[in-house]
Amino acid sequence: MGSLEVKKQIVAETKDRFENAQSVVIVDYRGLNVSEITELRAQLRAVGVEMKVVKNTLVKRVAEALGITELNQYLEGPTAEVYSIQDPVSGPKVLAEFAKTHKNLEIKAGVLENRVIDAEGVKALADLPSREVLLAQVLAGMQGPLSGMVNVLQGPLRKFVYAVEAIRKEKEQA
Repeated sequence: MGSLEVKKQIVAETKDRFENAQSVVIVDYRGLNVSEITELRAQLRAVGVEMKVVKNTLVKRVAEALGITELNQYLEGPTAEVYSIQDPVSGPKVLAEFAKTHKNLEIKAGVLENRVIDAEGVKALADLPSREVLLAQVLAGMQGPLSGMVNVLQGPLRKFVYAVEAIRKEKEQA
């Protein structure tokens, strides 16, 4: 396989990753040593997130093909792409936490729903609760009104049972 074919394959795979990811974050990993990068990759993998290093020129081709050319300004120097497949929050959350203790990791930008967001946008995304937490909050919010409705519906039935019981006691005494 020639060099051009390899590049075409890498572009196709990267484009596929961009299209299937819920969010993509571009980071500068300059200054991280091998063990730190390995640790970061392991933390990302644990939440179903993938980190790839692809040449900036090839990522620029993908960005142009997808119509997100605003991303090109962030593709300077050593960069890695972090793809969150299951939900848009998990990758940014891990990166933000990792960046707190590893100052050499710089979050440059991100892509969310084919829109480029800056580093602050990525950090704001990281502050959102995960999909599971949001679902739990919605379900908890729904449970309150449902249990209240059950009590309201049981009220007349309870009164009816008390009335029947009172009539039964009255008949017994008579």
